[in-house]
Amino acid sequence: MAKSASRFIASSCQQEFSSDGTKHGTFTSPHYPSPYPPNTHCHYEFHGRGKERVRLIFQDFYLHKSADGSLDCSNVDSLHTFVYLDGRLEKVDTFCGTDTPKPIMSNGPKLMLEFKGTHSSRYSRGFKISYTFVENFGISTGRQLKEFPCAFVYNSSESHNGTFASPNSPGPYPRDTECTYFFHGGDTEKVHLHFTNFDVEGVLPCEAVSASDYVEFSNHMTEDNRYGRYCGQMKEFHVESERNFFKVSFRSNDRLDGAGFKAIYQFLEITDEYRAPIHDSASGSASFPKSLQLLVAATIAHLRHYLYH
Repeated sequence: MAKSASRFIASSCQQEFSSDGTKHGTFTSPHYPSPYPPNTHCHYEFHGRGKERVRLIFQDFYLHKSADGSLDCSNVDSLHTFVYLDGRLEKVDTFCGTDTPKPIMSNGPKLMLEFKGTHSSRYSRGFKISYTFVENFGISTGRQLKEFPCAFVYNSSESHNGTFASPNSPGPYPRDTECTYFFHGGDTEKVHLHFTNFDVEGVLPCEAVSASDYVEFSNHMTEDNRYGRYCGQMKEFHVESERNFFKVSFRSNDRLDGAGFKAIYQFLEITDEYRAPIHDSASGSASFPKSLQLLVAATIAHLRHYLYH
């Protein structure tokens, strides 16, 4: 049975967090934002329920680092992350120095952190991290289908374009995770996907024999041999459906991780050709529909005529 909220803190350096007590909060290194003391050794354990995953977002991170500027975290103050695989703890990452880490997500309802702060200095304020027990895998777009472990649907009736990403983006995707993205267009539409970032651990042809994570595509609910599997580090690329339904499947195993993927989706008429979105370098935004581009251009021309004539 889960411990009550009043018993979470066993000592200043041993903390347990249960989703039974609260679904989100923050925790810090000892004495934060003042420097942590030398020879600090802390454990932070997280216990969720059912489909819940633990997601950590770093708000501040500043550990004592070696004077030689080495990037090796093995003999310096460091924070280690562990997940549970087949009932055993396995280290998945180690952080040190002053670079703020990307978000972390567990592969199940449990996660453990170990902080080793051997050294200290007046600048070593440590870290502040927010935690959340989530069921949406850190995927913020689309509509989640609760009857699946991890599935999201995108309908052209709701939006003709948008973005989707791997679990926990912009952090590395969690291990032993499978997510599916369903795209439903109108009767005369097709689906165009533009992957702007792609880093999925594996080697072609992304099969089980090479222990590869992968992304695959299908025009049907079942498998579709037309596309093959995608893995590894790839430059931006495009994939297009043959009809108004498209399924994207992502699968990670229990071994190595990758940064994941980000993609733009567009619902187009079957007869239309894809036109790359126009990016605003100042804002980073993109304009999708050609009709909107023409409307904006016409409006600007009208204003110029009004101002200068």
